[in-house]
Amino acid sequence: MNRSLNALDDIDRAIIEQLQTDGRTPYTRLGAAVGLSEAAVRQRVQRLTDTGVMQVVAVTNPLSIGYRRMAMIGVRTNGPTDGVSEALRAMEDIDYLVVTAGSFDLMCEVVVGDDADLLDLTNRIRRVSGVVSTETFIYLDLVKQTFAWGAH
Repeated sequence: MNRSLNALDDIDRAIIEQLQTDGRTPYTRLGAAVGLSEAAVRQRVQRLTDTGVMQVVAVTNPLSIGYRRMAMIGVRTNGPTDGVSEALRAMEDIDYLVVTAGSFDLMCEVVVGDDADLLDLTNRIRRVSGVVSTETFIYLDLVKQTFAWGAH
């Protein structure tokens, strides 16, 4: 169960902000930064992760580690999006999938090895029952990537 933004107190937000700066911050230093003991901050971090409020992960720039193509694929569907979104969720090369309002029903962020892989994925998406059309937006460069939600 996710906690609402209003359920976060100032200490929760401070912990999140510290971990967004350095996810490897030791509990002793984290506790000192937010005014809690090591044990108390460990409990808070555990609660924030157990409730799904946050994850502590390593973030990479895929273009810097050998992937040659990143793209956002807009998907238009007919009828409800449930079946299409479940089929797309199962595709391992789709990293981020959201249901949207506007000219696209779904948006998929993908990271693939090259243009041939992107074409293969796009064709697989188009074969999903309920998909009407797709539009692919190829990333030329990754200029900014932040994950600062919850700290402010």
